[in-house]
Amino acid sequence: MSDKKERHTLSGSEYEDSEDEFTQQQKQEPNTTTVLDTLTGVKTTVQQQVIDDFNPDQIDADEDLTVDLPDGSEYIELVHLKIQFLEDLHLGRFKNLKVLNLRQNLIEDIHDIKNVSDELEDIDLYDNRIKHISKHLNEKTKLTNLDLSFNLIKNMKNIEALTNLKTLYFIENKISQIQNIAHFTNLQVLELGGNRLTKIENLPPNLTQLWLGKNNISKLENISHLTKLKVLSIQSNRLTKLENLPPNLTELYISHNGIKTLENLEQCPNLEILDITSNFITKLENLNHLTQLTDLWASYNGIHSYKEVEEQLSGLKDLDTVYFEGNPLQTQNVTSYRRKIKLTLPQIQKIDATYVRA
Repeated sequence: MSDKKERHTLSGSEYEDSEDEFTQQQKQEPNTTTVLDTLTGVKTTVQQQVIDDFNPDQIDADEDLTVDLPDGSEYIELVHLKIQFLEDLHLGRFKNLKVLNLRQNLIEDIHDIKNVSDELEDIDLYDNRIKHISKHLNEKTKLTNLDLSFNLIKNMKNIEALTNLKTLYFIENKISQIQNIAHFTNLQVLELGGNRLTKIENLPPNLTQLWLGKNNISKLENISHLTKLKVLSIQSNRLTKLENLPPNLTELYISHNGIKTLENLEQCPNLEILDITSNFITKLENLNHLTQLTDLWASYNGIHSYKEVEEQLSGLKDLDTVYFEGNPLQTQNVTSYRRKIKLTLPQIQKIDATYVRA
C-alpha cells in the first residue's frame, strides 16, 4: 500500500479509538461533533448550532382532517394532503354535502363514495391514483360536475345514471373508448384529452365544448350533428383531413396533426379562432369567407406566399392576430417579414405574440 493511500485510511484499531472518543464527546457535549482530517490525522471539535422548529410542517392523519368540520357542511376541500382512504374521512356524517374536492391526493379506491351524501353536485378527484370507477358513483344522480382527470382509469363505466352532468373531465387517463354518455342531454363540456382514443363516437347531442387533444384519432367523424358545439380541440392526433365539421363552431384547434389542405371550412362560417399550427399546409385557401375570424394561428407549416395572405385575409376586418412564425414567409424573409405582414394586413394588431407598433 502506498504512503498516500495510508494517509487516507484508518486502521481498525484507530477507527475503534476514534469512535470511542466521539461517543464520549457526544455524551459530554451533545451539541458538538468531531471532524477528522484524513490527510493529517488531526481531529477538530466543531460546535453545532441546533435551532428548534416551532412550526413543524405536519399533515394530520386522514381521520383527523374532517373532525372539526360541522355536520352541516356543504363544501369540503382537502387538497394535496396525501389522503389514501375515503373511509377514514367519515364523510357520511355530512348529510348536506354538495361539493367534495379531494384533488392531488393518493386515493386508489372510491368504493366508500356510497356513504357520501346523495345531495352531491360536484366531485373533484383530479390527480389521484384511481383505477376503477365504483358502481356506487352511479348513485350520485344530482351530480352536475365530475372531474376524474389525471388518474389511471381505463373504462368510462358506472357513470351512465349521471344524466344531470353538465361538465365531465377525464383528462390524462388510459381510456380507449367513449361510452355510456350518448344519452347525457345536459352535458355541455367533455374533456378527454391525453387518453388512448382512436375514434370519435357515442357523443351526447348538446355539447358546447369538446376537448380531445393528445389521443390517436385519425378521422373527424360523428360530430357534424353537434349543432351546439362551439369549441372543438383535437390537437396532437393523427388527422390528415378536415371534414365533417359541426356548423356552429367558433373555435377550432387542430394543431400538431398531418393536415395538408385547408378545406371544408365553409361548413363552419362562424369561426373566430382557427389554430392550424404544426401541420403540413403549404397553401392558404378557403379562408376569405370567415368574416368573423379574429385569430389565425398558422405557425410551422409550409406557407410561403404573401399574395395568398393578402387574397385570403386582407378582407377579414375583424382579424386581429396572426401567427406565421416558422413558415417560409418568415424563415426566408427574417428581416422584412413583420413589415410585409403589416403592409399586407393593416388591420392586424399582433404578429407572432408581439403587438404591432402604430
